[in-house]
Amino acid sequence: MTQLEADDVMESTTPRPYDGHPVPVPALSLRKDTTGVHVPTNEERTARLEAMRERARLGGGQVRIDQQHARGKLTARERLELLLDLESFVELDAFVTARGTDGDDDAILGDGVVTGHGTIDGRNVFVFSQDFTVFGGSLSEAYAAKICKVMDLALKVGAPIIGLNDSGGARIQEGVVSLGGYADIFLRNTLASGVVPQLSVVMGPCAGGAVYSPAITDFTVMVEGTSYMFVTGPGVVKAVTHEDVDAERLGGALTHTTRSGVAHIAAPDEASALSTTRRILSFLPQNNLADPPRRAATDSGTRRDKRLDRVIPDDSSQPYDMHDVIGPIVDDADFLEIQPRWAQNVIVGFARLGGRSVGIVAQQPAVLAGALDINASTKAARFVRTCDCFNIPLVSFVDVPGFLPGVDQEDGGIIRHGAKLLFAYCEATVPKLTVITRKAYGGAYDVMSSKHIRGDMNFAWPTAEIAVMGPAGAVNVIHREEIDAAADADAERSRLVSEYEERFANPYIAASRGYVDDVILPSETRRRLIGALELLADKRDTNPPKKHGNIPL
Repeated sequence: MTQLEADDVMESTTPRPYDGHPVPVPALSLRKDTTGVHVPTNEERTARLEAMRERARLGGGQVRIDQQHARGKLTARERLELLLDLESFVELDAFVTARGTDGDDDAILGDGVVTGHGTIDGRNVFVFSQDFTVFGGSLSEAYAAKICKVMDLALKVGAPIIGLNDSGGARIQEGVVSLGGYADIFLRNTLASGVVPQLSVVMGPCAGGAVYSPAITDFTVMVEGTSYMFVTGPGVVKAVTHEDVDAERLGGALTHTTRSGVAHIAAPDEASALSTTRRILSFLPQNNLADPPRRAATDSGTRRDKRLDRVIPDDSSQPYDMHDVIGPIVDDADFLEIQPRWAQNVIVGFARLGGRSVGIVAQQPAVLAGALDINASTKAARFVRTCDCFNIPLVSFVDVPGFLPGVDQEDGGIIRHGAKLLFAYCEATVPKLTVITRKAYGGAYDVMSSKHIRGDMNFAWPTAEIAVMGPAGAVNVIHREEIDAAADADAERSRLVSEYEERFANPYIAASRGYVDDVILPSETRRRLIGALELLADKRDTNPPKKHGNIPL
């Protein structure tokens, strides 16, 4: 946080008078009607309304707006203009003021947050945009009530909620009332979870209890260099732990998209962050009862890309980039990766197949050989559950040698975290398509949307290896005595590995059991997936009646 921002946050603890607007609210002149009662004219009423609207639009005043621009940041209203369709924003509660300031000429209209609704690509959304020019964007009782109102409306209407966060935290002079306001928002975040999409864009400071609202929402986008999220700031950290750390390292966009996994995407500037938010929404439905938006396909559903037939190296120990598989298969090679810089051994994101929105989960053989570790399991599990909430079919590309071994992983609870991914796939009732491109070893084969956990259509490429473990490891276990007794142990091991690969390291035993529905050429994958999505478009599957499952958190 810059010193200028810190000064503004500190100033928010002390109410200050309205710092002057170029458009004063005109006083109503009085005239007598036929009964002798003094009343204003309609022209005066109209002029007063327009002046109050202009005053509300200026938030904390032109001086504060200029300071916001000097930091390279947009105002709350400018952000909404970029986020929403042109001239679609309809503001609510523009004249709300802080509690106890009713009738005060110096009261700031709107009280630090702009709320209302508009459209994105013609679809209704509800929005709130925190205004750092008013008391550092600090949250008051009235401010929280405004946010709660639009969240309640979003649930009634069944429309997404988008929050633009830029706040110094609770308004200290209101005490516990402002803390109660946060709790009111958290409750609505929780009740709306899985019902309507919730997206958070962090565009400035978001500290203390305020961080838990974005943490509950479905997607969080941060702006590099100007946005921060932390429970306790650098000053408190230094006082308590004696660690000297700045705001960027403690809670900046890079930290939360590479180290903590708290945020999903880091954008280079505010315009990019808002554009990314629009793009994420384009893959999501209005609510949990609606289907995701379907676009007219501009890419042939029968297109075959021969590059896919050569993408897997002959040597199964050699890496390749799974993006080279995803790109040629999805519509127009258009793939929106989510959390691309965290837990990179697994890839998750959105694409379209035949115009239908799909969620993609894939191992990345170029990172840790695609093994599942703690972070990768958590990342994929969260994404699977998000897609299942909002009726988005899942397509899994599998090349997994297993769960990552090691003391650190076991101490960190790889069993528990891996179980999250297993639970998520088992619980999901959306169409689930699986393509095994190469390795599917051990328990990770089961976890990755196998037929045994209700995978609907499971395909394998000829390069697939479906086994309890890799050939070398299996031979060392099964044939240990033979290898030890051989005159040339290395030669005997190589012979046995080749024999094992011939017998087991292929997709055909699994196919003979019906564990995969077909073995297909890689270049056929796009056509087969689109056909399977069409077939499963009316899929109906349910879980046993219950309050909710007890996922191993």
